[in-house]
Amino acid sequence: MAGDIFPALTNILAPHGPPVSAKLLSFAPGDYSIHFFLQLALIVLACRGVGWFCRKFLAQPQVVGEMIAGVILGPSLFGVVAPDLQAMIFPRETNNVLYAGAQFGVALYMFLVGLTLRLDHFQSKARNAAMVSGAGLFAPFVIAILITPWLVTVPGLFAEGIGQGSATLFMGACIALTAFPMLARIINERGLADSPLGTLSLTAGAFDDAASWCVLAVVLALFGGGSGVAVLAIVGAFLYVGFLLLFGRRLLAPLGRAVEAQGEMSMTVLAITLALFCLSAFIMDAIGIHGIFGGFILGVFMPRGLFAEELRKKVEPLAVVILLPMFFTYSGLNTRLDMVNSLSFLLIALGILVASILAKFGACYAAARLSGEDNRTALGIGALMNSRGLMELIIINIGIQKGIIEPALFSMLVLMAIVTTMMAGPLFEIVYGRRARAEGELGRLGAAA
Repeated sequence: MAGDIFPALTNILAPHGPPVSAKLLSFAPGDYSIHFFLQLALIVLACRGVGWFCRKFLAQPQVVGEMIAGVILGPSLFGVVAPDLQAMIFPRETNNVLYAGAQFGVALYMFLVGLTLRLDHFQSKARNAAMVSGAGLFAPFVIAILITPWLVTVPGLFAEGIGQGSATLFMGACIALTAFPMLARIINERGLADSPLGTLSLTAGAFDDAASWCVLAVVLALFGGGSGVAVLAIVGAFLYVGFLLLFGRRLLAPLGRAVEAQGEMSMTVLAITLALFCLSAFIMDAIGIHGIFGGFILGVFMPRGLFAEELRKKVEPLAVVILLPMFFTYSGLNTRLDMVNSLSFLLIALGILVASILAKFGACYAAARLSGEDNRTALGIGALMNSRGLMELIIINIGIQKGIIEPALFSMLVLMAIVTTMMAGPLFEIVYGRRARAEGELGRLGAAA
């Protein structure tokens, strides 16, 4: 096992794409920029437009509209209505450019979310968050153990030759996943950012996602990535978080003092902060977890007060309006909702959806109640934790790219991700939000756009 770690480390910066055959014509650098600016214009307009429609008529938060807009711009709708035009605007050759922007956008947003995390709420709710998170991991893996032996026997779902253990771990990770970026946006947009409920849900969701990514690293190792992949991911994450716990606040405190002394954030402090953010995202991406956790974790240990206010003022509008929608669109470009094309597959997709909801919503609700939360708060936590969103699409895209699952199962899991995400907001309002707003605990819905 130790012998696999060094090759895994040296492989981080090596090329990972397939061999490319010679073409008569290829994209020049200027071609990428032409496509990028047109794509970005369409992405921003589509995300704002669909987000407005969802807020106005469907009682969904902006983030759900952006997720739907991403799917609309992909092959599932735009590619069906005008396939030639869609392929012309979003050619496959430009996907890598969009991918880099998407990862930067979502990681930067999660950096800002970590910056606003109320650690006092976390400390007061640590036991409850641990119970909710543990239940949100345990129940999905129990469900996966029950259903995966049968799913493996159905042709067209899992790749040929995959072991039942690897398939079970992969399904468990998919069901256990919480849409961490989308959960953060739902919490912010519904006025929960400073509430104990929001902090508990966000903390439990962060741990669930990190654990799911570690499980995925184990699956990749079992499927041929080598044990070094799993060791590097899990040990590397513990070491990095441990380092920040011990030294993070002390090392980053001078940035906060510099802003307080000047009364504003200088360009130099902003440059240093963003460089540290990029380095943190790189570390977590390189060890095999995900760049968004690097952004979030560093944000948690950044100075508060004027530093946090200035950083949000300078960075958040660009991150939310332009960069983050790239994340949703990139995932939408890889989504095909027409793959579930038979009655048997539809029934399997429905079964996976129901099982996933029972495992995540039911387990998190029960754990919250057992930890001492009242019924209304426990239902609200269950509704939020059941959202899976496009983090699910990321993990299943890895699954299909690595040859773990087939397109049919990929599409079923896409359907599960979309449905559980769309039901999160309305279900939360029914079980918690409406009464909380009527009693003045939360602000008016839709105030954040």
